[in-house]
Amino acid sequence: MSSQKIIFVSLIILVACLEVGGDILFKKWSIEHQSGLLVVGLLMYLVGAAFWAFSLRYEYLSKAIVGFVAANLIFDVLAGVFLFSEHLTITQKLALP
Repeated sequence: MSSQKIIFVSLIILVACLEVGGDILFKKWSIEHQSGLLVVGLLMYLVGAAFWAFSLRYEYLSKAIVGFVAANLIFDVLAGVFLFSEHLTITQKLALP
């Protein structure tokens, strides 16, 4: 794998982790009503957006968005299930609406 691909994949994983971290803080904020959680979540989104912009230097937007959305979806579902004890229906497990 080329060094540019490694940088790109690393940035996409970092961006997905930052956005999921923000999502987790937003969910905790909605439960606990602590404004600090909202602020830090927004900052994580902002930093993630900056890294997202840099990731686009290494790959086409059409390819970058697929990797980001896939990683984000997987990480968010895992966070919901393991951190917030959310339950998935059969249709959700099959990725159906």
